[in-house]
Amino acid sequence: MKRRTPKQEAQAVNAFNKKNPVGTQVHYWTGMREGNGRISKTRTKASVLSGHTAVVWVEDHPACIALTHIEAVA
Repeated sequence: MKRRTPKQEAQAVNAFNKKNPVGTQVHYWTGMREGNGRISKTRTKASVLSGHTAVVWVEDHPACIALTHIEAVA
């Protein structure tokens, strides 16, 4: 999988934040994106971490999760 550019990461953050306010219920995966993932809610807006990875923080998890491993619950 080709790594996204910082501009693409920023675009992913903007798109995610536009559709998903803080408190949105999500599925998330902390490793391989296999199975149904865990369910939580976002506790922050998405942002670009260290200039290279689009992330968001979720409830009940101590670290941020890459947006590639987050899916809003329909």
